[in-house]
Amino acid sequence: MYSRDNQLEGGGRLIQIYTGNGKGKTTAALGLAIRAAGGGFNVYIAQFAKGRSYSELAALKKFKNIKTEQFGRRCFIRVKPDKKDIELACEGLKKAKEAILSKKYRIIILDEINIALKLKLVSLQEILGMLRLASKDKEVVLTGRYAHPQVIKIADLVSEIKEVKHYYKKGVKARKGIEF
Repeated sequence: MYSRDNQLEGGGRLIQIYTGNGKGKTTAALGLAIRAAGGGFNVYIAQFAKGRSYSELAALKKFKNIKTEQFGRRCFIRVKPDKKDIELACEGLKKAKEAILSKKYRIIILDEINIALKLKLVSLQEILGMLRLASKDKEVVLTGRYAHPQVIKIADLVSEIKEVKHYYKKGVKARKGIEF
């Protein structure tokens, strides 16, 4: 049951996960960010394993209460990660932890953190420890395929986005403004 100030009665931070092999995990998280910004909340978005200029970054710059930072190289990791990938992910985790501890942000989105964990760019213990630090007024969202079972266990909401059919299989390439 929700109280008037949109907090769960009894307190406690809320953790959301958007995972699965379907298209739309980041899109769902960004939709939440825009809704939260419209509601007057400050939002911090850390994009892991991403470093190129995606169209959503241009749109999000128009919101004064959404801050986005990327912690990856230009191309999404398609081969074995190296030292630089790990360094960038660790920097992202440090910044995300600062955002979680900060009184400034109400919503913290860790975009593709599940992939960063799967690729061993960050450790499960680091993520679990960081999530435990979130105060009762925080909403933390984790996106990416391969959500770890222990992270799922502590989450309050888990949405699995399942691919039923995808136009990539017909040869449609990624399009600016739709996929990136």
